[in-house]
Amino acid sequence: MEKAEQIDPIIEVLEELEEDMSVPRNIKDSLKKTIISLKEETDLSIKINKALHELDEISDDPNLQPYTRTQIWNVVSLLEKIE
Repeated sequence: MEKAEQIDPIIEVLEELEEDMSVPRNIKDSLKKTIISLKEETDLSIKINKALHELDEISDDPNLQPYTRTQIWNVVSLLEKIE
């Protein structure tokens, strides 16, 4: 699988989290920014680094539920494998 194709399932997971009703609005906004970053037509490493930075900020949010935080960490792990 090509590196760029590996991002598609990651975007799907982020979109599912963004649609989850239990996720706070500020987290949803940050997830939306991350999804947009991953869809940009820029260099793959730039997209990944930008997304990792945004996800790191999201995972530090005290309002985040443990399940959602775990999902975010899984996404971060997947992105780090692509790099």
